[in-house]
Amino acid sequence: MKKLGDAELEIMKVLWSHNGPLTSNQILEGLAGIKDWRLSSIMTALARLAKKGFVYCDRTTRTNYYSALVGEAEYKLAQSRSFLEKLYDNSIQKLVSGLYDGNSISADDIRGLREYLEKLEEGRGN
Repeated sequence: MKKLGDAELEIMKVLWSHNGPLTSNQILEGLAGIKDWRLSSIMTALARLAKKGFVYCDRTTRTNYYSALVGEAEYKLAQSRSFLEKLYDNSIQKLVSGLYDGNSISADDIRGLREYLEKLEEGRGN
């Protein structure tokens, strides 16, 4: 799966946060306060997203409606796997170790992670 640019990701977040298709003006409203967007910039980004296969544009009415073709969870999973594979040899342990060694993970984070992993193990019946 292709990686989204920052601007494309912001547009996808707006699409993912709504149930159903949106017009370009609705997307512009959803981006208010994030960046000083212009409608022409959004239209260009939407065209790129459609070409990449992330967005569908319904042109059956006078107003174009845009829908996400790739779900948020699907995109996050693909990007997480790619990140883990490229930078940490597909090792979650190396990722956590790198965060710990770089003082980017706190004792509370470790406790929370430990509790989460224990819950996962309990759920699997192990």
